[in-house]
Amino acid sequence: MSEAEKKESLSKEELAEIYATTIKALEEGSIVKGKIVDVRNNDVIVDIGYKAEGFLSRAEFVDPAGIKIGAEIDVYIDAIENEQGMVVLSKLKADRALGWERIVENYKEGDLIEGRVVRKVKGGFMVDIGVEAFLPASLSGAKGPTVMDRLVGQTLKFRIVKMNKPRRNVIVSRKDVVLLEKEEAKKKMLESMKEGEIRPGIVKNITDYGAFIDLGGVDGLLHITDMTWGRISHPSEMLALGDKIEVVILNVDKENNKVSLGLKQKTENPWKEVERKFPVGSRVKGKIVNIVPYGAFVELEKGVEGLIHISEFSWTKKIHDPHELVAIGDMVEVIVLGVDVENKKISLSIKQLEQDPWTKVVNDFPVGTRVKGKIKHITDYGAFVELEEGIEGMIHISDISWTRRLKNPAEVLKKGEKVEAVVLSLDQENRRVNLGIKQLIPDPWPQLMEKFKIGSVMEGKITRITNFGVFVELSPELEGLVHISEIDPTLANKLEEVYKIGDKIKVKIIKIEQEKRQVGLSTRLTSEEA
Repeated sequence: MSEAEKKESLSKEELAEIYATTIKALEEGSIVKGKIVDVRNNDVIVDIGYKAEGFLSRAEFVDPAGIKIGAEIDVYIDAIENEQGMVVLSKLKADRALGWERIVENYKEGDLIEGRVVRKVKGGFMVDIGVEAFLPASLSGAKGPTVMDRLVGQTLKFRIVKMNKPRRNVIVSRKDVVLLEKEEAKKKMLESMKEGEIRPGIVKNITDYGAFIDLGGVDGLLHITDMTWGRISHPSEMLALGDKIEVVILNVDKENNKVSLGLKQKTENPWKEVERKFPVGSRVKGKIVNIVPYGAFVELEKGVEGLIHISEFSWTKKIHDPHELVAIGDMVEVIVLGVDVENKKISLSIKQLEQDPWTKVVNDFPVGTRVKGKIKHITDYGAFVELEEGIEGMIHISDISWTRRLKNPAEVLKKGEKVEAVVLSLDQENRRVNLGIKQLIPDPWPQLMEKFKIGSVMEGKITRITNFGVFVELSPELEGLVHISEIDPTLANKLEEVYKIGDKIKVKIIKIEQEKRQVGLSTRLTSEEA
């Protein structure tokens, strides 16, 4: 007799007894093993033993299409009997209960775990890691709605941020894992890099001092000085964001995760051939590329520049700013004065293209020569006279008059007027010519001393009033000083009130100093002298 026939032959009492025994063996809320025996529409029939069958929803399976009859699964006893007399089962609750036990036994906060992003919820995502865990949007590592939507359905690694055992909930982070993966990838990439190799990259950021290049997970700095052998003012002159370029690895600092890159190193250093191409003394042409207060830089060829110092522009003109003579972009011819390959410096000159006019000064203006020139400017200590273009001589204030004591050359000389003078001395090394006006005539002092004696009383004209006395002209060639001590004390504090320039005044010569060429006068006269 078959099993089915035996069952049919059992009495109702026997069946009731078997059912009661089976039900008593099952407990609601327990987890048991079951075998899938049938699939009916949206229900899955599971044999849980004890001569009992139950059902659960197909929706509880991650892959409903992959349900196989005969497969063994864990199920949760949700209810002993429903209206149809079937045991109500739940695979989802069983998975969650078993999953939580597995999580608690094998993982702790900070550990990495694999999970599948199930769905998007308010504030983040739900992730199946054996139990449902919450992934906050701020920890998803995704930026923008489109990128976030792509996370759903992906199986990824996460870091357990928080586990609340009483409430059985878990918070995970994808952002931490992404950062960790980037660091690991960066470390591997740094390990693989070798100095001198060429790698492709994309310009990620541009600053005043260089550009950051994305080498594919590792950023390297391309400094402005390593972009070109030539001169640029800003990296943007050569690069733009998003540019694809190839760079040379100059240095890898694995400890600080820094990579130094070069672009100019892809080509040969032009300074290797500088001494051969631009020997000292050679005449070359170049373009003015930069002007600074102390000179101008000339590009002789791509990557090679020389400096014209401000002192090398002109033999004769005093240049205060190179802009007076050149502008950026000008083509100029220069003489190479010096080459320093080690320090990448070339000294250039414009004035050396012509003969130094000062070499002719000794022949053209020997000492004792009478010269004529125009007064270019006047200072407190003298007047500068242009002898010829670029050649100036100076008349010191002490060489203007034999007898007059001048406070400023402007008292007798005017800018722009022509004067005659005598060459007193030459200093070719320091490019100086000393001139004198008083030397045009013989020194009148010896004759004046015969004419003007100590004790003589005469009338003179007031030429200057100071706080220490009054200057009086005794003759066109001679001037004396009435010191304040030789003036009536009652008048000493009001000289400018009592005396006026041009007034006639009687004075007595009381002192003559021949070496200093000074004459002392007094207004204190006897009744007979007055």
